[in-house]
Amino acid sequence: MFSIFPKLSISMIIYAIVAFTFGTDAMGSRLFEIPMMSGANWGLTPGDLILMLALFFLFIEMVKSSDTGTASIINHGMSMLVFVAGLVLFLLIPQFASSTFFLLVLMALLDTVAGFIVTIVAARRDLAVGGDA
Repeated sequence: MFSIFPKLSISMIIYAIVAFTFGTDAMGSRLFEIPMMSGANWGLTPGDLILMLALFFLFIEMVKSSDTGTASIINHGMSMLVFVAGLVLFLLIPQFASSTFFLLVLMALLDTVAGFIVTIVAARRDLAVGGDA
């Protein structure tokens, strides 16, 4: 059951919790700063941390997309639903109209499209190998 659940929805849910609890202005406020050897201070915001988590989930989704089973197809369909839901939220609700959430929606689109393409290519290879026998 957990293998068909699109992981990128977790980062969108975390974004929604932060946006509705603290407001969208909190996405740009620095949580902490790290002094660099150059003398500059590198700071991380809640939006940056959510994007880092989403990139990790996107990596997991890309690795899972090479599977050609039924669960993989259901996962791609659910990933498409996550993308559509994210796009609707981005377009219609003011708390979601930010660059951070736009990048999350873009990652969901990439997950959906790349997942379908990788699954089709992997299935075509399986058919080609099976057809030669």
